[in-house]
Amino acid sequence: MKKIRFAIVGTGNQGGAYTKMFKEGKIQNGEITAFCDLNPVKLEKVKNILEKDDVALFQDYKEMLDGGVCDAVLVETPHYAHPEIVIECLKRGIHVICDKPAGVYTKQVREMNEVAKQSNAHFAMLFNQRTNCVYRKMKEIIASGGIGELQRVNWIITSWYRTQFYYDSGSWRATWKGEGGGVLINQCPHQIDLVQWIVGEMPKTVRGFCQYGKWHDIEVEDEVTAFFEYENGATGVFITTTGEAPGTNRLEISGTKGKLLCENDELVYYKLTEDSKEWSRTCQKGFAMPTVEMIKPETDGKNEQHAGIINNFANALLGMEEFFVDGTEGIHGVELMNAIELSGWKGGEKIVLPVDEEEYLRELNARIALSKTKKVDDNRVIDNSMSYGIVDKK
Repeated sequence: MKKIRFAIVGTGNQGGAYTKMFKEGKIQNGEITAFCDLNPVKLEKVKNILEKDDVALFQDYKEMLDGGVCDAVLVETPHYAHPEIVIECLKRGIHVICDKPAGVYTKQVREMNEVAKQSNAHFAMLFNQRTNCVYRKMKEIIASGGIGELQRVNWIITSWYRTQFYYDSGSWRATWKGEGGGVLINQCPHQIDLVQWIVGEMPKTVRGFCQYGKWHDIEVEDEVTAFFEYENGATGVFITTTGEAPGTNRLEISGTKGKLLCENDELVYYKLTEDSKEWSRTCQKGFAMPTVEMIKPETDGKNEQHAGIINNFANALLGMEEFFVDGTEGIHGVELMNAIELSGWKGGEKIVLPVDEEEYLRELNARIALSKTKKVDDNRVIDNSMSYGIVDKK
């Protein structure tokens, strides 16, 4: 059977990790035929991982795209470059998977999405956490009305502990100029995506309270608490940091017909026998609650992560299955990240979605202008395999 020829642009930590997946045969209907990176040292490292003499190496990704060496591209560069590379792929009719986040700010992501709508090529985001059977089941229960009217969303996701060594592993990391943000834009894009994907809607307003360089010698945020308000009056709290050990990953979503609790990759569904609003209106006892049934929902047990997304993409291109992730959905997470960040810059001021793109870009550019260049060894590639546990961590 024909295999999809993949190229990887960006051969750092993630690019190297995906190279190992291909090497180990985890991508059944895909093969790597080209690498691109500005750093020739990193190019040689991933070529050695793959152990293939016929793989093409490039330092200019446009030259690679015009070279006829690939059918699809994995974009693994620093964040600012994501939309530009995706756009160039789509304009040439080359399929593309972009790692998170879709971009640093919504204006560039919106431009990318417009190109995607006009292209015949397929575009996906590498939202590997969407493959998790637990999150898929939560989405299914909520979409079917299983928890009734949304009341509250709480996510404590503090299991992102990072050392100073991690932040010093690349000159672009944890700077406004090189990365465009901290824990929100690097570690949390999967959860920021999931919080709207699972619930099935975006908040109406956002307030963000961000701490910059609180636990590390960095410019950007390493601790965040955000407050969401939804159209129907429901509220949400999102808490994250890279400075807390041991961390927590606890997602709780409550509604008038029940509650979903996900912790330690286990899901519990507290199902009410009656809608709590209706019960409150009709019950003749002051302290009585509707009867609660505690259920551990059955799932398909699948959690295929990165390999699952890449395999689906290759298989779908070959007509074997449907595409799982539409890349244009990546803008939702960027919208939320931008709203939290903008609110943080403005002292926790309430931001109404959609975020003001021009204001956000002005504020970001002001920080980029003051951003400091770090002097570190950019040839360094750290092994991030330890980070692939319950939660994906880039």
